[in-house]
Amino acid sequence: MPAFPYLRLQLMVFALVSAAFTNIYLAQPVLPMVQAQFGIDIAGVSWAVSAVILGMALANLPFGLLVDRWPIQPIILVGGLMVAGAGLVCALTDSFPVLIAARFVQGLFIPALTTSIAAYLGKTLPIEKLSVVMGSYVAATVLGGLGGRLMGGWLFPADDWRYAFMATAILTVLTTVIAVVGLPKPSNAGPHVKSTLSYGQLLAQWPLVRYFICAAGSFAVFSSVFNYLPFRLADAPFGWSTEATTTLYLVYIMGIFMAPLAGRWSVRFGSRATLVAGSLVLLLALLLLQLASLIAVVVGLTAVCAGFFCVHAAAVGALNRSLTSGHGRANALYVLFYYVGGWLGISLNGLLYQHWGWTGVIGLSLLLVLIPLTVGLTERRHPA
Repeated sequence: MPAFPYLRLQLMVFALVSAAFTNIYLAQPVLPMVQAQFGIDIAGVSWAVSAVILGMALANLPFGLLVDRWPIQPIILVGGLMVAGAGLVCALTDSFPVLIAARFVQGLFIPALTTSIAAYLGKTLPIEKLSVVMGSYVAATVLGGLGGRLMGGWLFPADDWRYAFMATAILTVLTTVIAVVGLPKPSNAGPHVKSTLSYGQLLAQWPLVRYFICAAGSFAVFSSVFNYLPFRLADAPFGWSTEATTTLYLVYIMGIFMAPLAGRWSVRFGSRATLVAGSLVLLLALLLLQLASLIAVVVGLTAVCAGFFCVHAAAVGALNRSLTSGHGRANALYVLFYYVGGWLGISLNGLLYQHWGWTGVIGLSLLLVLIPLTVGLTERRHPA
C-alpha cells in the first residue's frame, strides 16, 4: 500500500462501521412503540431486531469469501445502498411482515460494510498499522451500537421512530460514498499469508470451537438484556418513558474502555482468569437486574456491559493467540457464532417474556452465562 494518511483511513473506517452498526440496534429502544402501532405480541416484535442479526449470521461467511475475490469498493457500494434502501422501506411501510423482511435484508448486507472492511484492512495494511486502524473498527462497533439505540429512542421522539430509520439511511449512504471514493486499492504484495485452512477444518478443532460457543452464549445474554429491558422498565413498578430508558443505554460506551483493558488483562493474567471474572460479573449483574430498584438497574446494566466486553475481548484474543494460520476464516466463524447466539437469545427470550416476564429472561440468561464460565474454568491456567 503506498504512502497514505492513516488518520484519514481510520476516520473512514470509523464512520462506515458506525453507520452499519447504527442500523442493527435502531429498533431496540422503540420496540414497545412498534408493538403498539402494529398490534403484535412481544415475541413477534422482537423480530425487528433478531431478523437483522439472523441475516448477518447467514451472510457473514459468504461476504468473508467474496472480499477475497472482488475489489472492496463495489462490495461496499452495493451493501451500503441495500442497507439504506431497506431502511427506507422500514420507515415507510404499514405492514409488519414487510418491515421484518426489510430488516432481514439489512442484516444480509451489513457484513458488506463490516466483515468485508475488516478483511480488507487485514490484507491491505502492514502489520504495524493494522492494530491501530482496527482499534477504530472496534470503537466504531461500540459507538455504532450506542448510536442506534440513541437514534431510535432519544434523538427522535419514540412516536416518530420512522424518522430515525430515514436519518440512518441517509447516514449510511453518505458514509458508503465516502468509503467507496476514499479507500485505497489493496496491494497484493504484503506480509499476510493466504490460509489453506477450510471452515470445516477449523470447526473440527474443539479448542477453537470452545471460543465460538463462548461468543454465542455471552452475546445471547447481552442482546437479550438490552432487547427486553425497555419492556421491563415500561411496566410497574418503574413506568419509564422510552426516552428515559434509552438514556440508560449510555452505559454501552463502557465497551470502549473495557475491551482493550480486558485484552491487556488476558495477556497479563491469562484468558482463564479473565473469562471467569467477566462471567462472574455477568452473573452478579443479572441478579441485580432482577431487583425492582433504580440503583440496581443502573449498576446491573453497567455490570452487564463490563462483564460482556470482558468475556468478548478475552475470548477473541485467546482465539487469535491460539491460531498459527486461518485467522480470517476463524474470525469469520467467531462472528457467525456470535450473531447466531444473539439471534437465538432474543428469539427464545421473547417466548419466555410472554409467559414468565422479565424473570424468564433473567432465568435463561443465568443459564447461558454458564457457557463462558465453563470455557474459562476449563481454559489453561497459564496466559494464553
